[in-house]
Amino acid sequence: MFDDKEKFKLAYLTKISETEGITLDEGSLWDKYKTLVLLLKENMSFNRALTKKSTMYTKQVYYFSMEFLIGRLLHYYLVNMEIEELVREGLAELHINLDDLLQQEVDPGLGNGGLGRLAACFLDSMAFLGISGHGNGMRYKYGLFEQKIRNGFQTEVADNWLKNGYPWEIPRTEKSIVVKFKGTIRAESVQDKLMFYHEHYEPVLAVPYDIPIMSYDNPSNINNLRLWSAEPVANELDFDSFNRGEFDQAVSLRSEVEAISYILYPDDNGRSGKELRLKQEYFFVAAGLGSIMRSFKKRNISLGDFSKWVAVHINDTHPVLCIPELMRILIDEEGLGWDQAWNITVNTISFTNHTIMPEALEKWPVDLFKNLLPRIYMIVEEIDRRFKERLARRFLDDWELIHNTQIIKDGQVQMANLAVIGSSSVNGVAALHTEILKHQVFKDYYRVFSYKFNNKTNGINHRRFLLAANPALSELITEAIGPAWKKNAEELENLLFYKDNSSFIEKLAKVKYLNKCQLAKHVKESQGLEIDPLSIFDVQVKRIHAYKRQLLNILKVMHLYNQVKNDPQSVRDPQTFIFGGKAAPGYHYAKTIIKLINTLANKINKDPEVKQKLKVVFLENFNVSLGELIYPAADISEQISTASKEASGTGNMKFMVNGAVTIGTLDGANVEIKEAVGEENIFIFGLTAEEVLRYSREGGYKSLDQYYSNQSLRLCVDQLVNGFFETAGEEFRVIFDSLLLYNDDYFVLKDFNAYLEAYQKLQDSYAQQDIWHRTSLVNIAKAGIFSSDRSIKEYANQIWKTNFRRFDSHFPDKRFKNKLGTK
Repeated sequence: MFDDKEKFKLAYLTKISETEGITLDEGSLWDKYKTLVLLLKENMSFNRALTKKSTMYTKQVYYFSMEFLIGRLLHYYLVNMEIEELVREGLAELHINLDDLLQQEVDPGLGNGGLGRLAACFLDSMAFLGISGHGNGMRYKYGLFEQKIRNGFQTEVADNWLKNGYPWEIPRTEKSIVVKFKGTIRAESVQDKLMFYHEHYEPVLAVPYDIPIMSYDNPSNINNLRLWSAEPVANELDFDSFNRGEFDQAVSLRSEVEAISYILYPDDNGRSGKELRLKQEYFFVAAGLGSIMRSFKKRNISLGDFSKWVAVHINDTHPVLCIPELMRILIDEEGLGWDQAWNITVNTISFTNHTIMPEALEKWPVDLFKNLLPRIYMIVEEIDRRFKERLARRFLDDWELIHNTQIIKDGQVQMANLAVIGSSSVNGVAALHTEILKHQVFKDYYRVFSYKFNNKTNGINHRRFLLAANPALSELITEAIGPAWKKNAEELENLLFYKDNSSFIEKLAKVKYLNKCQLAKHVKESQGLEIDPLSIFDVQVKRIHAYKRQLLNILKVMHLYNQVKNDPQSVRDPQTFIFGGKAAPGYHYAKTIIKLINTLANKINKDPEVKQKLKVVFLENFNVSLGELIYPAADISEQISTASKEASGTGNMKFMVNGAVTIGTLDGANVEIKEAVGEENIFIFGLTAEEVLRYSREGGYKSLDQYYSNQSLRLCVDQLVNGFFETAGEEFRVIFDSLLLYNDDYFVLKDFNAYLEAYQKLQDSYAQQDIWHRTSLVNIAKAGIFSSDRSIKEYANQIWKTNFRRFDSHFPDKRFKNKLGTK
């Protein structure tokens, strides 16, 4: 992009003058940050134009997701362009500190957790591999929320990430789409064909904003993330109402429309919340597919070949309305017959399921769905009717199968059922998860559509979470095995040559210590709490949910606290327990877990007898940027969900590639991590998925048996309500009752002993630092198969049926293999 510093400095000074109309000395930090972004984006826009021209007649992949947790882009794109040092030095000569500019950028409020982070990783890998792959999502004005911890409680404030604008985005108002809600449907016979017309509808304008997606060392392939913002079709204020003094009415329509793209996951406990969430889901689906069809028709390709040139992937059940909406476009707007439209739709659309949790397999009340989306409901009804007829012919009198696979039943539209019926491919995101889908969640569909089901284990963008987030470790790796790992993560396995190299192990330990010092500095600055970088950093950062079992971790810490109080020598090494994650605003139980963590932290961190041995930290507002600080610093990765409940996990992979050692259940991708590193390099405990599912199906588990048979456990559980937390009163009664009165749905008490035993083995390993750091090295070396590049190659080859145009990632640098071979 820039040949040398002087050209960069000249371009930068010219750009700040052109865009801001000021001199460098007059500019604020924000002005200087924005100028750098615009300078990079200008170059990317040129490359994107070339990309668009060169890929005009290649298959386009569109990835629909409610979340795209892309994180901050400036530093990552400087790393991808391999110009970070050039820019840093050039800015320094202009008396600007690059780090100051990086701090001006905010994390876009476009997601919450693993679903959105995975989508962002996949976009990166598509760009890296040369796949024409684009994201389609929502431009949330206030994101999910910004989490603040007040008196130990989670409080939610608006995440106003757009308050200063977002210089990476490009508004495309000329490409807006009108989305239609409510109204009536009129049917009319035209030339012996039944046509449907949507009348008296409420129009909403979907305005697209594009964000360029570029990856490492591939400037010739710039993809696009398109985000949709809801605006009134008539952009004017209702002056008549305003002049009559009816101020609320004058602005109510605008507010109602704009609310569609205000926040991620509005509370849907009430009918109005449900309607808003369903509006969101149809809004970005209808806008996205309308835009796709508009682009496709410019290519002058036969509509019958649509699925050969377009792949639409739906990320979980939120975008499932892609199926009836594409049918609507093909039938109502393009004039195709049902059978041809259905064939195109099924062959175009593929579906990833991310969870077996019932609350995430979306269902909508029929009356709500029908009122809000009348034409879409008609199409869903017809899909359901035809599918039942087909099943009745094939399976004759198997009415149980027919009932279980209906889309519309019990007064609700079952979105997961629609997804399976209307997609060409249904995949899980870890081997265990996919087996559970086939034989438990979708077992009836598996009988009908066994050919659709396949596994695509999740992956992470190792260039984001290792190369950019952990520069010290990245430099050490490159020094040892060369740079090929940046393009091909499986090259990391060459690090195994250094497993018995004491000099390398010492360097690895030093890198980990320095990363821990950075995190300790952040904790000190943000919370005023000093944590010891020489202590074990035991980390659990993820969405707060009962099945993820932050509670099991808390009970372990309480047990250790009780041990230290009774015998200060019982805990050998100082330990720091780090938590982070958001609870959904309406999820009272999860918010109580956060309060419990902070109450325990307050007790332990102030206890003079304990605080030298144990510390507890809750890091508020966990996001991508905070994760990039945490993952490199972690010693222990807590992946302790109830077996069978976590589909895959990607945090486990981010910790692994940074050298953290996993303690976890045989759940999700933990199973595959164990297979990769060997059982001696991971600490597995607890019930298996099969055992959990059997208990859930047949009963037989009594949490009170665990409670009464284990004195240490009983003490910890009682401490939730017996005054151990002096100011808590009955605050944690809901947790106590969940364990004993409601029989511990997530088997926390059942796994407690096994968890402690595994943790003790882990501590014993940590005490032998040479063994511990070798274990850490094995985890880094074996993490390559969990790259999102590998995942996307599998999606491209097996589901989307598209080629990737990058080949150099397949050919590692032989020089370094030869060098390693002589060691």
